[in-house]
Amino acid sequence: MTYVVTDACIKCKYMDCIEVCPVDCFYIGENMLVIHPDQCIDCGVCEPECPAEAILPDTKAGAEAWVEHNREYAEKWPNVTKKGAPPDDADDWRGKPDKMQFFSPEPGKP
Repeated sequence: MTYVVTDACIKCKYMDCIEVCPVDCFYIGENMLVIHPDQCIDCGVCEPECPAEAILPDTKAGAEAWVEHNREYAEKWPNVTKKGAPPDDADDWRGKPDKMQFFSPEPGKP
């Protein structure tokens, strides 16, 4: 099992999850985070820290499709180990459905 970040993170990117991760397996894109599934140790401490409820175990329905998305972008984006500021409009995007249409493949800045 691994944990994955879903499209609920897009345009929210709160980053509360980053500092609790004991193995630094988060990677940062322009408008979302991902977890490297091969580095995640399945501890689950990140899941309750996410205000957007964007982190799920890959065993939860619908999460398995996010494993490859997380893997692909974790291999392209920089690793992030310190919490940064979320976007100014993060709260406006929280809870909005179907945010994949707003996904940016561009890397973020750690």
